[in-house]
Amino acid sequence: MPHVMELFGKTRVVVKDGKVIEVGEPVTDYCPVFKKTDGVSKLTAQEAKKNMEYRIRELGMFTPQRKFDHGVFVNFGASEIMMTALRRGLLDTTVTVCDGAGTVISSDPGLVQGMGALMSGLIETEPIPEIIKGIEAHGGVVVDKEKASIDQVAGLIKACDLGHRNIAVSIVDPHDAVRLRVIEKERGIDLILIGAHLTGLKDTEAKALIRELDIVTGCASRSIRDKVKPLIQMGTSVPMFAMTQKGKELLCERAKEVDSTILINTMNLPVLPEHKQPKPLL
Repeated sequence: MPHVMELFGKTRVVVKDGKVIEVGEPVTDYCPVFKKTDGVSKLTAQEAKKNMEYRIRELGMFTPQRKFDHGVFVNFGASEIMMTALRRGLLDTTVTVCDGAGTVISSDPGLVQGMGALMSGLIETEPIPEIIKGIEAHGGVVVDKEKASIDQVAGLIKACDLGHRNIAVSIVDPHDAVRLRVIEKERGIDLILIGAHLTGLKDTEAKALIRELDIVTGCASRSIRDKVKPLIQMGTSVPMFAMTQKGKELLCERAKEVDSTILINTMNLPVLPEHKQPKPLL
């Protein structure tokens, strides 16, 4: 089974044996993040292929040579927020995903950032023993070592069974959000839900997801931008929105570790300057 990830304008990219073997077409034309980090003015299939090859070359993504030492990629990305929250004792552990491993439970801030720094929308993956061993060497727990399945619900249940009580889970599926909240009540835990990879969500899906999330990524989603009523917002082009007090606390903690200068002001949110948004919004 090959590995499938959506990246660079939600372009579907297929990787097998460390090589890009299939590339779809981006659903958006312009992303301010990739303009800033890669100097790419227009998202294309060829640029997506080059970006995936960069991730394979630099991080060993989808290969036995996978590295977990990548530093901060964006100031307020999902992995950066979880990394800081773990470091500052606001979380016991996290449930995220990694290529070659699927759903992973990790309490190690460096591992969480190493797995997630350049992780886009991981759709499916297959087990890579060296990656699984690398995760375990950092104290991580791979939920399904046989199939490397992506199952955040199983990940949360396993994290609870391991004794964790303050847990952050990254999700992309509105249906998962509801099921995870049920588990939170059943187990009596404190759960933080962080939504990412949300470009193209329908209005009804966005509304349902926002209702359950503590932190939501704007991505290139028009419906998210139209429906959020955040307590705090970080960034204006691909913003992170805190929807709850718990989410607000995590974003504020992250802000303390950001090296660059920060403006704090009170105003109606969201703030979305048109010239800074991805194009088109979907």
